[in-house]
Amino acid sequence: MITPMRVFVLIFNANTENEGIHTIRVGDRNKILMFESEDDALRFALLLEAQDFPVPTVDALDAEEIKEFCESAGYEWEIIPENSDLIIPPEINLEETDWQADDQKEDIDDSFRFNQVPPAEEPELSDSELDKIRRQLEGLL
Repeated sequence: MITPMRVFVLIFNANTENEGIHTIRVGDRNKILMFESEDDALRFALLLEAQDFPVPTVDALDAEEIKEFCESAGYEWEIIPENSDLIIPPEINLEETDWQADDQKEDIDDSFRFNQVPPAEEPELSDSELDKIRRQLEGLL
């Protein structure tokens, strides 16, 4: 029997009717990040919180279930290996989330989707800037 691979994903509004999984926007596609390490997922969640995102819940799920969901929803997925380089959320996040209640969406332009980053807007950080951010984050732990 093959043991399912457990990964960690970020869930907003966990266990509610408006539950939603965190995605990033790559081009015109959504991508779900699947973290091998719970600690890495928690660090990413803290970075989102620092960007004034709602606080996500880190949830352990079967990687195959996430992949099947991605195929059915037209999403992409990426496994983030344990102890890989620090993943930093995009600086530009969209106002609308797929998990917001419909009445909250009325005032938001439909052209936006959750956590979309236009490719031309991605910031390029130097190695020294990345090292500084890593040291600051490590100091939080």
